[in-house]
Amino acid sequence: MEEEIQFVLDSSRESMNKAITHLEKAFIKIRAGKANPSMLSSVMVDYYGSQTPLSQVSNINTPDARTISVQPWEKGLLGEIEKAILQANLGFNPMNNGDLIIINVPPLTEERRRDLSKLAKSEAEDAKVGIRSVRHDAMKELKALDLTEDFLKDAEASVQELTNKFIAKIDETYQHKEAEIMKV
Repeated sequence: MEEEIQFVLDSSRESMNKAITHLEKAFIKIRAGKANPSMLSSVMVDYYGSQTPLSQVSNINTPDARTISVQPWEKGLLGEIEKAILQANLGFNPMNNGDLIIINVPPLTEERRRDLSKLAKSEAEDAKVGIRSVRHDAMKELKALDLTEDFLKDAEASVQELTNKFIAKIDETYQHKEAEIMKV
């Protein structure tokens, strides 16, 4: 009995950790005013006829907080990379200087900061839904086990405690991201 309950708790914890990891990856993609190489993670370049991620055909750096530099490994790709960045519709205007592409990241407006904050809140809510779904599945699994009422109540309390811990972690992560977004 004890092992079965522990297995349900462990698998729930693992699934909840995956939801947190997914949220953190989503937050990385939400721009917070500073230049970040991950801002270009969705850019795909036509590399000899196949769509290839920009990071696999170039070196992406941030020399300062407002600039991203993209240095392709083959100079012939400069035009393709420039075109791919424009087509990705990220709101960036790449400048090609013959050796590398420089992107000046414009500062965020107050309205854009609010929109990004709403997007971050939406991602956090999605993560909470995922956590609650895991809790629901765990409760179902516990009820399927042939447990005494006391064991069942204790196990359900443990699942709820785990859920509360992960929901609090999501709230903390969101508040940190919101503060980062709203900081001018």
